[in-house]
Amino acid sequence: MPHLENTVLCRESQVSILQSLFGERHHFSFPSIFIYGHTASGKTYVTQTLLRTLELPHVFVNCVECFSLRLLLEQILNKLNHLSSSEGGCSTQITCETFNDFVRLFKQVTKAESLKDQTVYIVLDKAEYLRDMEANLLPGFLRLQELTDRNVTVLFLSEIVWEKFRPNTGCFEPFVLYFPDYSIGNLQKILSHDHPPEYSADFYAAYINILLGVFYTVCRDLKELRHLAALNFPKYCEPVVKGEANERDTRKLWRNIEPHLKRAMQTVYLREISSSQWEKLQKDDIDPAQLKGLSAYTHVELPYYSKFILIAAYLASYNPARTDKRFFLKHHGKIKKTNFLKKHEKTSNHLLGPKPFPLDRLLAILYSIVDSRVAPTANIFSQITSLVTLQLLTLVGHDDQLDGPKYKCTVSLDFIRAIARTVNFDIIKYLYDFL
Repeated sequence: MPHLENTVLCRESQVSILQSLFGERHHFSFPSIFIYGHTASGKTYVTQTLLRTLELPHVFVNCVECFSLRLLLEQILNKLNHLSSSEGGCSTQITCETFNDFVRLFKQVTKAESLKDQTVYIVLDKAEYLRDMEANLLPGFLRLQELTDRNVTVLFLSEIVWEKFRPNTGCFEPFVLYFPDYSIGNLQKILSHDHPPEYSADFYAAYINILLGVFYTVCRDLKELRHLAALNFPKYCEPVVKGEANERDTRKLWRNIEPHLKRAMQTVYLREISSSQWEKLQKDDIDPAQLKGLSAYTHVELPYYSKFILIAAYLASYNPARTDKRFFLKHHGKIKKTNFLKKHEKTSNHLLGPKPFPLDRLLAILYSIVDSRVAPTANIFSQITSLVTLQLLTLVGHDDQLDGPKYKCTVSLDFIRAIARTVNFDIIKYLYDFL
């Protein structure tokens, strides 16, 4: 279907599979279909668009909103009752307490002529919440076609795999369909499709390419990227609006947008300010730190030793391990930087990103940079755990029994500088790339 292909981008394979499973309107479809994939991978959008485009009778229920058994069952039955009514003016609300009542009432509702000779689809979004409800609910929905002897298909939409659902007692196995994450090419195509009519498609596609070049490594959520694209586009085309550049001056446009994209990097996923506040910040060229609420990390107050732990973690992440002797040993002798500079190390470590380091190295650097004597107590280890919980440090893994756990520092140099200023520590003279 050409219209469907233009509406649903980069999901041709999944749409084709679902269409083949649905078959003709009067055919019995698969009793249950389990669709899973990460957030913003198109599960809900593709399912809803396909059902609406094909004009198939369906009800869509969000399991977060219907958090109890009664709410869930009544929502399905009342939507079906409204669907089967010729005028759409149902005067009575159906009440349902148990799944046995649901099966009986479902048979009554689907007796209507409008639903008699075609498949009815029940879509349960956020289906992982079904696991917290009554034990008979999930097996019941999986066998609903058999229990009711009606032409019905239940679609489960979830972010977790089917193996996390399967009951210990066994149940009817659904057809499992996986929605993979969008690749960078897919995201480029989907986001470029939203270009404003007053600008050319090539101009907006170039902007999306720049946006993905900055954010793709840290954010692959289509919804978040759409939000970022809409927020920052006015700043990107500002030189064009002012007449200072044309649509092909990509270098000038990049220089104009680069500092603002760096600011946006501080609040990816956080939503600490509204869109209007962010637009005002861009328009007035305000420092993000001056705007209340922007990046809680900028205002976080850490314990005294946690600050030094974070500084030590940053030094361990961005300095080669062999430079530790030079920086932290008092009588190391003279070592010229050119003596151990290899070809592959000419690129700044800050551009290559943080490297993992073992716990022993972190503690060794910590003891070297703290003025007072620090004992390796439980308090120090608990503060390291707290930094991991705050996502200022990342626990990479602890499979290697010889090295123990390994960490990465996830904060920026600007943040470390702010922390270092509070304890009067000169971070720059300890950074290998700044020598």
